[in-house]
Amino acid sequence: MWSQKPGTTWRRWQRYWEALLGLVYPPVCQVCRQEPAGPGRGYVGRRCCQQVRWLRPPWCAKCGLPIPGEATVPFECANCRELALHFRYARAAVAADGVVLEVIHRYKYQEALWFEPFLARLLVRAAAGPVQREGWNAIVPVPLHPVRQRERGFNQAHRLAQWLGRATGLPVESGWLERSKPTSTQTLLSRDERQRNVREAFRVRRGAVVSGRRIILVDDVLTTGATTSACALALRRAGAAEVCVWTVARGL
Repeated sequence: MWSQKPGTTWRRWQRYWEALLGLVYPPVCQVCRQEPAGPGRGYVGRRCCQQVRWLRPPWCAKCGLPIPGEATVPFECANCRELALHFRYARAAVAADGVVLEVIHRYKYQEALWFEPFLARLLVRAAAGPVQREGWNAIVPVPLHPVRQRERGFNQAHRLAQWLGRATGLPVESGWLERSKPTSTQTLLSRDERQRNVREAFRVRRGAVVSGRRIILVDDVLTTGATTSACALALRRAGAAEVCVWTVARGL
């Protein structure tokens, strides 16, 4: 199912990790609990994988929102026409619904880290090819505020970015961007509230070598693009030549 493979050292570490998980968790799909699935598949079985909705064109040229029918020219959705988004484009591997949405929620908020290979490989399968063809220079995960990261115990964007970095050979620069002020969760906010919530929430750290770089922002889910646009603006202000966004899933 997956087309990209990490390097030799990573594969060795991954085998050890999978063996350890296999001692702790039964080889059963952790979504439906009705079919076999081991750590190599992120404990998501084949039938549940078949429910994943891969995103395909035509889509909005800016934010990647799929559009019905056919499009013969580049198209921007109403959301993007009304907003000033500071990334070149945003793309996602799959739709944020059903199995994917459940897995992301449990991964982020219940520390279900065994799902990580499933989510990461969705991202790698969709993003690795375009990223390598387009000549980007670095991968930057969307940062959490230190308080939020201590509460959660990890930054899912950082962990997912590492998988993409291993698949593409690009450096993951987790120290370039920081969330300089705490923000409330975006989940229940309107589009305008999301923009206000993250305004001036990110900054580039002193010493980050951003100028002239073509940067890929990585996060788990994109909805309106407010958070990633605020990150892109901070990077562009610091001299980044161009910024694009890749996420595992896209809210529809």
